[in-house]
Amino acid sequence: MTFFSVNGTAAIRRDNRAQAAADPGPVLQVSKLEVTYYTDLGRAKALDDVSFTLEAGQKLGMVGESGSGKSTLALAMMRMIKPPGRIEGGQVFVGDTELMSLSEDGMRRARLNKVAYIPQGAMNSLNPVIRIGAQMVDAIKAHMPQESRKAINDRCVHALRSVDLDPGVFHMYAHELSGGMKQRVCIAIGILLEPQVIIADEPTSALDVVTQRQVMETIDRVQDQINAAVILIGHDMGLMAQFVDKVAVMYAGRLVEVSSVREMFTDPKHPYARALISSLPNLDNKGVFRGIPGLAPSLLQLPGGCAFHPRCPYAMPACTSDRPEVLTLEHGRRVACHLFDAEAPHGQPA
Repeated sequence: MTFFSVNGTAAIRRDNRAQAAADPGPVLQVSKLEVTYYTDLGRAKALDDVSFTLEAGQKLGMVGESGSGKSTLALAMMRMIKPPGRIEGGQVFVGDTELMSLSEDGMRRARLNKVAYIPQGAMNSLNPVIRIGAQMVDAIKAHMPQESRKAINDRCVHALRSVDLDPGVFHMYAHELSGGMKQRVCIAIGILLEPQVIIADEPTSALDVVTQRQVMETIDRVQDQINAAVILIGHDMGLMAQFVDKVAVMYAGRLVEVSSVREMFTDPKHPYARALISSLPNLDNKGVFRGIPGLAPSLLQLPGGCAFHPRCPYAMPACTSDRPEVLTLEHGRRVACHLFDAEAPHGQPA
């Protein structure tokens, strides 16, 4: 676990930079995205009415317990959900392109070009019997078949240098690289065509803390170079505090809160977000660890009303029967909780 200070300069600096550098319109718009898995035990809705926007140059941290739907969201945006999963509805706009309505060939061209995916396990995503350079060249040729060999090689070398790797890595195999180097190769592949959106699915989960920071600084730097929007999926709230601009909290397939990183760590609104923040190690209470009571619900048997109400210390009668709408509060914060029904302007959902 990474220790951090919510009053430190890192979170505030990134929050201020996001406000100063924000573009007029969002580069990414996800609207009412739904994914369902049809199993022998029943129907499990893994994503339920998920909507959010992201502007160029911003980083969004996606957090929540295992099984909350974070990786499903990433795969759904890339249209890589496999049976028995199915994308049931929703739209994903990258710029003016709506990904869900593209043909299979159109979506293949959109991957890497408009939206790139950095997988969780770099050691499992690189082909062990093909040199790194050949894998990079194949990715470019799939999108730019008329490009010359020299131009392709130059683009690959530039991408490797962008992530602080020696051009000699181009001629190496995956087993010759360390874990951090493999992860940076995956980042290099992801930025080959300078996509507008980069999705990083727990890119530091199998790395030591020093390498974690190197990888995150690499993502930070290449994002600045191409002005991409980044979605960072993970569990390490310390990394989120240092590297993202906004934080989205998922629970049982729904977004329950979306706030700036400073607001999330200093004044979380949703009871689940509060429980996540309070469970982090704190230097003021050394040796005292606070968990979240109960277990995350099965997607096959979600409780009625708010899915979090069996574990919520603030549960009201309405929480057991009425599912809360996502409301927009002050400063554009979005929260799905009955505690804030009266605070939303005119009581209108987001």
